[in-house]
Formats: sequence, C-alpha cells, structure tokens
Amino acid sequence: MFNRAEVVDQNFTEFVTKKIFPDETVHITPASIGLSNENFIDLFESQMMSRHLDFRSRILKQDNQSYYTIGSSGHEGNAVLGKAFRYTDMAFLHYRSCALLMQRSKQLPESTPLYDTLLSFVASKEDPISSGRHKVLGSKALFVPPQTSTIASHLPKAVGAAFSIGKDADFQKEMPDDSVVICNFGDASFNHSTAQGAINTAEWIAYRKIPCPVVFICEDNGIGISVSTPPKWVEERMKSVPAIKYIQCDGLNLADAYRGAQEAAEYARRTQMPVFLHMRTVRLLGHAGSDIETLYNPMARIESSEFQDPLLHSARIAIENEIMTDQDVLNMYESLRSRIQHIAEKVIVKPKLESAEEVMEDIIPPKQPILPPPLLEEDRKKLFGKNYDRIPKKKRNMSQLLNIALNDILLQYKNTVIFGEDVAKKGGVYHVTTSILENFGAKRIFNTLLDEQAILGTAIGMAHNGFLPIPEIQFLAYLHNAEDQIRGEAATLSFFSGGRFSNPMVIRIASYAYQRGFGGHFHNDNSIAVLRDIPGLIIASPSNGADAVKMLRACIEKAQFEKRVIAFLEPIALYMTKDLHEAGDEAWASHYPALEEKIDLDEIGVFGDGDDLTIITYSNGYFLSRQAEKVLKEEHGIHIKIIDLRWILPLPVNALINEVKHSKRVLIVEECRETGSLSEQLITTLVEHLDHLPKIKRYSGHDSFIPLGKAWEYVLPSKDGIIKHVLEMVKK
Repeated sequence: MFNRAEVVDQNFTEFVTKKIFPDETVHITPASIGLSNENFIDLFESQMMSRHLDFRSRILKQDNQSYYTIGSSGHEGNAVLGKAFRYTDMAFLHYRSCALLMQRSKQLPESTPLYDTLLSFVASKEDPISSGRHKVLGSKALFVPPQTSTIASHLPKAVGAAFSIGKDADFQKEMPDDSVVICNFGDASFNHSTAQGAINTAEWIAYRKIPCPVVFICEDNGIGISVSTPPKWVEERMKSVPAIKYIQCDGLNLADAYRGAQEAAEYARRTQMPVFLHMRTVRLLGHAGSDIETLYNPMARIESSEFQDPLLHSARIAIENEIMTDQDVLNMYESLRSRIQHIAEKVIVKPKLESAEEVMEDIIPPKQPILPPPLLEEDRKKLFGKNYDRIPKKKRNMSQLLNIALNDILLQYKNTVIFGEDVAKKGGVYHVTTSILENFGAKRIFNTLLDEQAILGTAIGMAHNGFLPIPEIQFLAYLHNAEDQIRGEAATLSFFSGGRFSNPMVIRIASYAYQRGFGGHFHNDNSIAVLRDIPGLIIASPSNGADAVKMLRACIEKAQFEKRVIAFLEPIALYMTKDLHEAGDEAWASHYPALEEKIDLDEIGVFGDGDDLTIITYSNGYFLSRQAEKVLKEEHGIHIKIIDLRWILPLPVNALINEVKHSKRVLIVEECRETGSLSEQLITTLVEHLDHLPKIKRYSGHDSFIPLGKAWEYVLPSKDGIIKHVLEMVKK
C-alpha cells in the first residue's frame, strides 16, 4: 500500500480507538433531518466500502495486478447521492463516485458492486460494464453509463438527457417521466469551458420555462491536481445564477450531505428545473496513486486534510449520537477490509482480454435484427397535402430532396428529432429543414442556442433516453468547437460499456468549400481528418441529391437498429446545384427516389466504363470530375471511369478494388488538404490490395485555409485542373 494510504488507514483505526475526532463542520445530527440510525449506518458502510476499494486498488497496483489508482478517498460523502436519488435517475458520474455507486447498488439487492468494481480494477473481461477495457464506474441496471477520466465532458449529455425527460414522445422512453438526471464533477472541472457551456445551456433552457431536471453536483475539494481553487470561487459564481437553484452542503458531514441531496432531489423532481448542489469535500491520497503530493503541498496541509477524513467525521457522528459504538465502527471497518481482500483474491485470476478482436469487439454496437416501421402512403398524403402528387414528378436539388427525406423520416420513425441553430422556423441556413416545424411541431424540431458542444451533448443525452437525434452542425468548421463530444463521448460509449449502452445519432453537417470562400475558415472548411480516425464512426459524403436521400435512409436505419453514430457530410456548394454542364440542363437535379431505395455502406457510385483512366473521388470532386469527363471525351477522345466513394468511413475497400483492379491509370481527386486527407489512405489501400499497380497520382487541395471570393480557385481542385492532370497522365 502506498505510504499515505497506510497513514490514512492507520489514523482511522487509531483515532476511533482513542476517540480523537475532527470538530463538527456543521451543527446538524441525523435525527434532526429524519435520517434513521439504520440508514446512517447503511451510508457509513458505503463510505467504508469505497475507502477499502481505494486501498485495495493500490495494493493490487503494487503487485502489478491493477492499473489505475485514481480513487474516491475524501469524497465518500457522495454516498448520500446513492440514497437520495432513485436508481432510475440516470447518473453521469465523476471518477471519485465509488461510494455513490456502492450506495446506489443497494437499491437493487441482486447487485454485486464490490465484485464488479474489483473486476474493473484488474481489467478482467468479465467486468460487467467495460468488459476489461478500463476502470470505470457504471452499471446498465443502475442507469449509470460508464465514464473514464472526465474533464467535464459528461455535463452536456447530462443536460441533454434531462431535457429529453420532459419531451412528449410517441414511444417508450428509457427513463420514467418523473426522473431527474444527476451529474457530478470536481471544482477544477467546473472551470472547463465544457462545464460552463453545459451549465449555461441548462440555465438557458430553464430560463425559457422548459423542463430540464438536471442536478449538477460540484464536489469541491479545493484543488485540481496541484492547482488550488480560490476560496468561495464556485459559491460566488453559482449562488446567484438565474433559473438554477443553488444548494450548499458539507460532504464531510453525512447528515448535512444527506439534507442537501434530499433537498436537491425534491426540488428537481417537483419543479423539473435544474439544481446546482455544491458539496464540500477533501481530497485524500493525492490526485491518484502516481501523484507525489509533497512536491506541491506542504506536509502540514496534507495532514490537515487527512484529519478532515469524512470517515472520521462519520465515526464521530455515529459515536456521539449513540448510533454505533467505537467497537461497532472498527468491526465494520475491518470486516469490509477482509471481505474486499477475499473478493480481490478471486478476481485477479479472472480472464483478461487476449486479442485485438476481443478488444475491438464492441466498438460497433451489436446489431438488432429489427425491420424498419412501415411508411404508409396515406400518412404521406396527409403530411404533404397538395404537394404529395408533385413529389415524384419534379426534379429537385439536394436541399429540396433532403427536406422531403427528413419529412418522411420523422413520419416513419416516431423517436426522431431534429435540432440545431436556426433549423426550426427559418428552416436552416440552406433551407434543408424548411416547413418541418409546420408539419411536426416544436416537439420534433427545435432551435438550440449557439453552442456546438450543447448541440452534440443534447444529442447524446437524448439518445440515452431512447430518442434518435438528427442534430445539425451549421458548418463543418463549427464542428471543431465540439469534436470531443463525438470522439471522447458518443463514439466511445459502446466500447467502454461492452455494447451495453449506446447513443445512436445522425449528425448532419453542412460541409466542404467551393462556396466562393464564404466566411473563410470559420464556415467553409475542407478538412475531415478529425472525424476519420474515430473508431466506430460512420462518415457519409453524398455528391448529389438522389444519393443523399438514399444514403440518409441507410444511415437512419443503422442508427436506429445498429445503434451507430454517423456523421452525414452534406456539400454546401451542391445544395442548390441543378445543372452540370450548362445552364438549364438539370443534369445534377434528381427525382425523389422510391421509398424502398437506399445505398448501403459497401456501395460505391460508378460513372462510365472508359479504360484510359479511372478517377477516384467523392462529393464536390465527383461533380467536378463529371464536368471534366465530358470535355475529355468530346475534345480529347479520352474515355474515363469515375468512382464516387460515397462512404468515407469505413472505406468501401472491396467495391473500390473490384472497380480499379484492371485500371491502367488512377487519379485521385481530393478536395480536402493534401496533408491528412483521404487521398493518403486511398493510395495505401491500392498499394496493399492490388496485385498489379496502375500509375497513381493525386490531385488534392493545398495545405491552406479557404480564402474569400475567387481566390479559392488557387487552393482547391477544379474542372480544368482535373482535365490537365488526366491529359498529363494519359499522354505520358
């Protein structure tokens, strides 16, 4: 056991024996708040369970049988949250929440929290939450999704989950309608922009009198690793925030902590409004087992914190109020030590993950073989009214076709919701969601505040409650404000929960450039590298309206029935495009595809069968290549084949290789930047999979941001540039 852990352990036994206790922090007793002796002992036991798990994790680490020693010591007062809130109140937890989980587990008598937690400590694949992938606190039965080392990233989805509770729905939600959502974090994480954004979002929702029963619990121990929090910083920031109820309690005093937790639970459940519960704690044993606290904290301060041990405070309360004798306290303490040691000896021999296949098994959630609900023509007639007969007759641009598709999707899938900036009455910047508000009302499509972290966090939280979110990110460049909500939260959930939890969604993103450089790098962006390396994510990138509709249908099915997280990249410059070669030809417009038509992940688009050269491309690159193809054929007698990849992740390798295996020359037309673009992966794929390599070149965007006006022509591929590259390759 690490040195300070031994000191804290020995101090507890010695101080209880000698009845040396810290002074009262608040003048409150269990009886004065209606906390029975039985319930007090129950909470005290959960505190001890958490403490001995911390001790055991350090012993296991010393023996190279455990790998992660960040613990809950000093925060054991959060056990009251496991009693004051129902186990069906979804909980997004901080990593110092072991006592909370121990107590919450007692609401389900069949739970085995000590055994389960120790399985997680030793990274056993029998761990019933992460299957050996991380030391996490979580439980499917207890409505606790797993979190790893959270730095406030879980707050936005807690707000989203709370917001979803009050939403009317024509389907069975995961949580009861009178639920609340709890989310705890530290005083250092409170300062993170993600935390501030989430708190602001909850305040914004509540200020508009919209239900959002989230309870933020800031467990304030006064320090973040080595950086101290200014005294009263959190209190002064939060006690006068409009629309959020501020409650303070002392986590060192079980009775006062329980009072605060009860008040927070009652208020949030009764009013359906947000609460900020500010709980005083201390941090014991450093930030983690690897933290040498004496490097930045004087020993006097460390020892002062150790004397404020919440277990010592609980022992004092128990003995002074004749709830337990000192011997009762010590007996329970030592009994739990022996019990946890015994369990640890059993779990260390449990099997571990032993292959890449086992590790990666749950990156993609398990499939559910369920047929899509029917989409009845009589319902569509009612929805589209006088426009119903016109739908199959008229060719339309991508924006218009996506609009019809989204109406059909909301009609077919009752759990779908659309939200984002300006999507409701305005219909989106590019009119893709025009009239959907009139057709389905504010419970199915609504505007959010201008905060991409809030948008994606809302999507994750709503997905936890059974909704299928279709959030819109207004521009690809805006995604960078919130990319970790996809990378660190949405896409990791199935992996860290062994497929037990999922947060499916289809994220619509207005993407790429070729829009006269409008807005520069704050709007137009031609880099999708941040998405391409996220395990389990699907990236769809249609080039035309008909494909966009059929791919969107496939994406919705994969989100609904395979619980996938999908980024749907819609090319801004092609939203309104109807013509391909000349004004009025409508060669890029399409009729609305038949309802049964969709394009699946392994299907690519192929135009032409010329054997002089094959172009591999996607999105705007496909549009430009089609323009170039006509010139090459009519003016130069060169016949080419053009492959539209459609899917960026996973790359449709088999279909691609099948189409290029006989090609003599391959030109990759890549609208994204040369560095970090898909073209690099495409060349590698061809080299690895083709027996006989063709001549390969790529024509990509420069490593530049997007400039305004016609200056984009100097840094992005063009029709003329494609023609030039093809001529050079064929002539050589």
